[in-house]
Amino acid sequence: MRTFSERLHAVWSRLTLRRRVALAFALVSVIVTGLLATVTWNLASNYLVAQREQSATRQASVNALLVGEALRSGTTTSLDDLLTGLAGGPDTTIALRRAGTWTTSGRQVDLDALPAQLRNLARDGVPARQRTVTGGIPVVVVALPLSDGRAVYVELFPLLELDRTLRFLSAVLLAGVAVSAVLGFGLGGWAGRRALRPLSELTAAAARVAAGDLRARLPLGGDAELAPLAATFNDTVDALERRVQRDVRFAGDVSHELRSPLTTMINAVAVLRRRSADMPPTAAQAVALLDGDVRRFRRMVTDLLEISRGDAAIDGHDLEPCNVHDVVAHSVAERGIHPKAEVLGCPRLVLADRRRLDRVVGNLLDNARNHGGGVTRVAVVGRDRWVRVEVEDAGPGVPLLQRERIFERFTRGDMAGRRDEESGTGLGLALVAQHVELHHGRVWVEDRPGGGARFVVELPGIDP
Repeated sequence: MRTFSERLHAVWSRLTLRRRVALAFALVSVIVTGLLATVTWNLASNYLVAQREQSATRQASVNALLVGEALRSGTTTSLDDLLTGLAGGPDTTIALRRAGTWTTSGRQVDLDALPAQLRNLARDGVPARQRTVTGGIPVVVVALPLSDGRAVYVELFPLLELDRTLRFLSAVLLAGVAVSAVLGFGLGGWAGRRALRPLSELTAAAARVAAGDLRARLPLGGDAELAPLAATFNDTVDALERRVQRDVRFAGDVSHELRSPLTTMINAVAVLRRRSADMPPTAAQAVALLDGDVRRFRRMVTDLLEISRGDAAIDGHDLEPCNVHDVVAHSVAERGIHPKAEVLGCPRLVLADRRRLDRVVGNLLDNARNHGGGVTRVAVVGRDRWVRVEVEDAGPGVPLLQRERIFERFTRGDMAGRRDEESGTGLGLALVAQHVELHHGRVWVEDRPGGGARFVVELPGIDP
């Protein structure tokens, strides 16, 4: 079982850096204002209580002198009137102890409930003072021996006003600490956002680069301490962009240069294939193998050229409103695939490069026909502001671990060990993913109800 500190550390580690900064500011603010509030409370309360006790002691001393004079004069009637006059307010209590009996005036209290030590000190001739609570009211009790040594004068001064003042002061100080915590949290959040803004910009720029936008850069102005980081990041992205462009040009140049010798090879193989009947069986078999590899090589070169062109952004002049159903129906008819394309919902038009969109649909149909046991269903579905193209096949489906990898270049799944014409080049689905991404869409594969795979392309629609 984890200790409290371990649980606290686990909670703290789950907080974001911005929240940690805000909480740290709030904690420091609470500590500082709490200390100031505590010191203020102690100083103010001690001063006010001391002033009230001193005032009560002086007042009780004056009153005790008057009572002592009345006792020496021996007039009982004037003594009762004096005690009544000295009581003043209804919350003040005055008591005189003579010959073991109490004479009281003002608010009636149980005098036996007063602290015994205070009463004993006064009876022994020692002035005493103490704060206590009687009848639910805080009071300061002053007990003074009278000059004849046989009587004790006791006066209870109420502390209600002082108690209300101290309660109000404590409420103000607590409210100040709470407001300080809120302000500290807000200031910490603002400071955290300001301090972490360069990190947020770096994260956003890195995410754009990871998504394929190699034009993302960080601004070089601002904090001099962060300028080297921005410059290093920009230099890294520049180098990456140059490397990618160099690789793209290399792939395009190689593919282009291969087209001429490839055409010669195709023509030569075609001549050999027409004369294969006159060849020995071994030679005829070699020509057939060569013919399959040359055809596969031609598709690979064509796909590489398409990829090298597709690594660049789509030219705005190539975009046009396209009816997705027309594109799908044309590809289905061109390949003689049955069943025909279905239309579900109310599909919108999409703004697309018609050539690339044809290639996307065609590659999905070819993949289902060549590697998925045949096409079982083709549908165009309108869903909200999106248009979906669904191609289902009768194959075994795609395992979960390969559903992302099959859209990578030169990934052929179970066909990786084969080199015949039907095994493919591993570039068809990569081209699909590339073209769909350039159109700001999505592509994925899922299970088809009843078995098989369903490839889904989703493109943003436009109003007709």
